[in-house]
Amino acid sequence: MGAGSQISEPDIAQLKRDALEYILPTFARNDRLAAGVKIMARGDGVYLYDAEGNKYLDTFASLLTSICGHHHPDIAAAIRAQLDEIEFYPNYEDTFTIPLIRLAKKLAAITPGELAVSIFTNSGSEANESALKMARQYHLQNGQPRRFKVIARRLSYHGVTLGGVSATGLQWFREYFEPLVPGCLFAPEARQDDGGESFVRLREMVEFEGPESISAIIMDPIPGSNTGYPMPPDGYMQAVRELCDTHGIILVFDEVQTSFGKSGRWFGCQHFDITPDIMTVGKGFAGGYVPLAAAIATPKIADSFRQEVGREFRNGITFGGHTLGCAAALAVIDVIEKNKLVDNAAKMGDYLVEQLETTVRRHRLFSHVSGIGLLRAINLVDDVAGLGDWIRDWCFDHGMILRNNGNILVFAPALIITAEQIDWVVDRIDQALSEAARHFGL
Repeated sequence: MGAGSQISEPDIAQLKRDALEYILPTFARNDRLAAGVKIMARGDGVYLYDAEGNKYLDTFASLLTSICGHHHPDIAAAIRAQLDEIEFYPNYEDTFTIPLIRLAKKLAAITPGELAVSIFTNSGSEANESALKMARQYHLQNGQPRRFKVIARRLSYHGVTLGGVSATGLQWFREYFEPLVPGCLFAPEARQDDGGESFVRLREMVEFEGPESISAIIMDPIPGSNTGYPMPPDGYMQAVRELCDTHGIILVFDEVQTSFGKSGRWFGCQHFDITPDIMTVGKGFAGGYVPLAAAIATPKIADSFRQEVGREFRNGITFGGHTLGCAAALAVIDVIEKNKLVDNAAKMGDYLVEQLETTVRRHRLFSHVSGIGLLRAINLVDDVAGLGDWIRDWCFDHGMILRNNGNILVFAPALIITAEQIDWVVDRIDQALSEAARHFGL
């Protein structure tokens, strides 16, 4: 039964009332809260148990964070060992901790290209905010104060800070907070079937605005779960890199969702054999055990802040590079390496697609599968309103946590998932689509 078996029904009922009274959840859904509060009490591998003791297979790894699974003994042991030394001291002015230094050196070793110097934050939002600030200050200190504009892409998400929201190309995240930070522009999203049009329009935007006014281009090399991980057209990413090199624009890759093996490579940009000037990472970075994120820059950029007094990067977060978080991240990377989990993500991602194509394609409600590695999505037909929400709820009632964005069903399970567990997931989706067809009279 799990941890929930030790909690009485009256206590669970009180916890649910307290949750509604005292907490504003992240991206709250009032309709779903009204239907009933869910309280997770225990995790084990790819499984979660709620307060009542019900078991669920989590196909989205706790919002792409628990990439090595819940309750991993090696990661828990690393955190406990660090607790016996020092739980926390800030990376403030001239002071570091041992796990922080070791993690930064490890990141320099595993990130591609010349990426080597990190500034640590708590979340991907803060990492993206830091990256955009870094680009602005870099240009200012190099005699180009007019470079303040940022180009992002429509339908991409870059965080909840005011700067991150300003660079987010999804109106739902922006509408209550306008006016936003000035200078953010939006190029079209890039999809494989656009015939190169997306890059042409990006290049035209750069030329129209004036390259000398553009500080950075920020993009997720593989767009995130909001759009189902669509792959860009062939040659698009390489052309963006060349465009930035030509005009001295800093290229920022938001790899908060796509880093640490989820795409079948350590980092999403490795699928395109290019490297940004700054890469942001988060979510699964510390395996969900402690909040941790980072913006990782090339020495060329970092050195501009290290040469003389007064030119230091003016950015800081009290708990950035939290000592326990760094210990957890080092353990996560070690678990990934020792267990060849990047290879497993590539293998299991291919297996997931094979099983979906074999089993799910027959359904009238199915459109296509998108994504790469273990970042996958089932795109459903667009002409059935509420279909994705209905399937999500049916799956939860039948022991599976499923993320959806409208009629896109999104998968990003822990890297440890097995073929047998994928078979179970596909069987649930197969059943859900059959039940949905009956429910919607199709």
